[in-house]
Amino acid sequence: MKVITQLDENPVIPNAVLTIGTFDGVHIGHQKIINQLNTLAKQNGGESVLFTFFPHPRMVIFPESHGLKLIQTQEEKLRKLSRMGLQNVIVYPFTKNFSRLSGTQFIRDFLVNKLNVKTIIIGYDHQFGRNREGTLDLLNELSPVYGFDVVEIEAQDIDDVNVSSTKIRNAISNGDIATANNYLGEPFQITGKVVHGKQIGRTIGFPTANIEIGDKLKLLPKFGSYAVQCFLEDGSKHLGMLNIGYRPTLESPDTVQIEAHLFDFQQDLYGQNIIISILAYIREEQKFEDLEQLQQQLQKDEIWVRTTITNLD
Repeated sequence: MKVITQLDENPVIPNAVLTIGTFDGVHIGHQKIINQLNTLAKQNGGESVLFTFFPHPRMVIFPESHGLKLIQTQEEKLRKLSRMGLQNVIVYPFTKNFSRLSGTQFIRDFLVNKLNVKTIIIGYDHQFGRNREGTLDLLNELSPVYGFDVVEIEAQDIDDVNVSSTKIRNAISNGDIATANNYLGEPFQITGKVVHGKQIGRTIGFPTANIEIGDKLKLLPKFGSYAVQCFLEDGSKHLGMLNIGYRPTLESPDTVQIEAHLFDFQQDLYGQNIIISILAYIREEQKFEDLEQLQQQLQKDEIWVRTTITNLD
């Protein structure tokens, strides 16, 4: 997949078949659009293109009050889009000046003049441009003027999915990982770097990898314990458990702690990047009287994960 971040020199994309959107989460509704995009591009002898934005438009338009947490970091989004077979993604810098472009200006100056788009795929209710005036009707009006085709994703195709990024955020925030994963079409992921911790887990037989998340806007699940699958830099994958919270049994740090225990694994992971797929919610974060009680609970958690989580890829 080619990632394009500058349009100063018009990229050469033959017979561009394009859609527009932020695509936070790349959920099953987005996937339906991308699959159709790829199919049409192949049929037309062209290439599939997503025109997306960074940072998220809400962060620019409402800088003090957007309250937004992202389902995916930019790295995670691009990784998922690539897995889906998308050929090109344009990540355009979203600024206040850019937000003032009318729908017509965006279509003419960017989609036509810069990208020479041949086909635009858009949801029946999708809007873009200043005051959200870029609509399906506008595209259909300009289609014969600029010589591109418009393909509508019909209401039924979108509504049958009955999913939105907001629903997924709410599910993750409430610890409803099963619903979030169903809407995402795969497990919700956290990506971070393994950093040094206090190594208390080693003393009770549960060494943990302390995970540092680079993007402060990354959405994290409700505090508690989760069954996970961890993907390491060497390509290996390991079943395990993840705890997110303030570790009330041990201390009360100012920052949220993210710790992963990988089953049957003893190697040093410091400095490595790790991808964690969250498979299931185990329990809420608890405060135990001592380390012995914590150890006993972790043993129960491990048995539950090993006996419950099956059929992993």
